[in-house]
Amino acid sequence: MLFKQNAMLIKQTNKAKVDQANPQVVAFFEPNSSTFSYVVRDPSSNHCAIVDSVLDFDYSSGQVSYQCADEIVAYVEEMQLEVNLLLETHVHADHLSAAPYLQQCLGGDIAISKNIKQVQHEFGTLFNEGADFCRDGSQFDILLDHQERFEIGGLRGTAIATPGHTPACMSFLIGDALFVGDTLFMPDSGTARADFPGGDARTLYRSIMSLLSLADDTRMFICHDYQPDGRALEYATTVAEQRQQNIHVNPSLDEDGFVALREARDKQLSMPKLILPSLQVNMRAGFFPPAEDNQVCYLKVPISGLRANNQKAPTSLI
Repeated sequence: MLFKQNAMLIKQTNKAKVDQANPQVVAFFEPNSSTFSYVVRDPSSNHCAIVDSVLDFDYSSGQVSYQCADEIVAYVEEMQLEVNLLLETHVHADHLSAAPYLQQCLGGDIAISKNIKQVQHEFGTLFNEGADFCRDGSQFDILLDHQERFEIGGLRGTAIATPGHTPACMSFLIGDALFVGDTLFMPDSGTARADFPGGDARTLYRSIMSLLSLADDTRMFICHDYQPDGRALEYATTVAEQRQQNIHVNPSLDEDGFVALREARDKQLSMPKLILPSLQVNMRAGFFPPAEDNQVCYLKVPISGLRANNQKAPTSLI
């Protein structure tokens, strides 16, 4: 099964890391969106967290399935783990979260940055959500503040606000393991785009610098790998490697240079295929909009609301 393959890979990548104060990390890969989800386990107990889960969604048919999430369920059950937290690094624009499904199967609280409120206001306006759509983050169980501490069994975690890609981006430092969402990719892939509503390249740069100020040997786990030049799939690096080798934030590029590079690159990117359904679902903590009077849920497509070629949405929408 996939989780067994990933468990072997993480053992090879981090075989020197056997420390009761640091987590055991197992990765799960969803190929359609090139997304990594993680089970983060306290080695001194059976407690764990799940980071950035994926719900299988076929846009053309509207069908939902649970293959990726069920791989995580199978692993957690086989290892007899207790899920404490379902962590979301941000409101993803390229896949739907499986957090409610995993919560139903395994338990745990769904947690995200408290800045989800800003994202809900922005996208609530974009999708013309009515008064029934709460914009206070109440769809989530826990809203985390910058530098807020949390625990997974005996593990200590810290929430680090890293806005720029979106206003609600948050990285999670758990022991020596850092989960960065879309803020950074592998060094040969650079950084996240910053052109979505509420995004900002200069803010992103400063968030990245805060992460790169952590200890050199901090293990960094990324959310996506697009395998540039066809290289093998990777998901783990270190702060030191990112600081020296990242193609967008290496020592030869200052803040203004990064902003110019990021904004120029963003203009060339198309919108993610699942951005419209993803935003509507993920701003609700992974829950779908309420069913209408025929007992069917619907997702909206705002015509020209989010345009191609990476142009920002009109000011009126954000």
